[in-house]
Amino acid sequence: MAKLIIGIVGENAAGKTTATEYLKNKFNAVTFRFSDMLYDILKRMYIEPNRGNLQTISTNLRQNFGDDIMSKVIAQDAKNSTADIIITEGVRRPSDVPYLKELSNFILIYIKADERVRFSRLSNRGEKPDDATKTWEEFQAEGTQEAEQKILEIAATSNFTIDNNGTVEDTYRQLDEVVVKHL
Repeated sequence: MAKLIIGIVGENAAGKTTATEYLKNKFNAVTFRFSDMLYDILKRMYIEPNRGNLQTISTNLRQNFGDDIMSKVIAQDAKNSTADIIITEGVRRPSDVPYLKELSNFILIYIKADERVRFSRLSNRGEKPDDATKTWEEFQAEGTQEAEQKILEIAATSNFTIDNNGTVEDTYRQLDEVVVKHL
């Protein structure tokens, strides 16, 4: 079987991690998250890994080492992996896409969910320290930040769109259809 590499893109709390975990468990996929390297840096520096700090370190890395530094790391990790299915979660900037699209058998999936649905999920999940206390206005303001703005631009280049406004089973069914088609 040829290696299948799946890029996952979506706005904050759209369901990227849910999709990734499902594919990881169902298809025994390996995951590389763009944010993992950012969490590693912040953890090593004893800095709280909240959304603002993650965005700041990402911006600083890209400004100092090139807009494509993180995508180069992820693409190399994917090339080095022996897994049959690899998921790259957290594609957030247009410069992330070219290196991934150079990988053979790469598909980009956009996970889409309405803003109110995403806010509700964010408030309930508590993935980052400030998720549970975030107001609707703060959530909307974050949506105007640079990284979030680029997501729709990337989504326009995706191979597939998954509507994640319904049940989790609906989302899983859509993911299965896409992945099985490419195996």
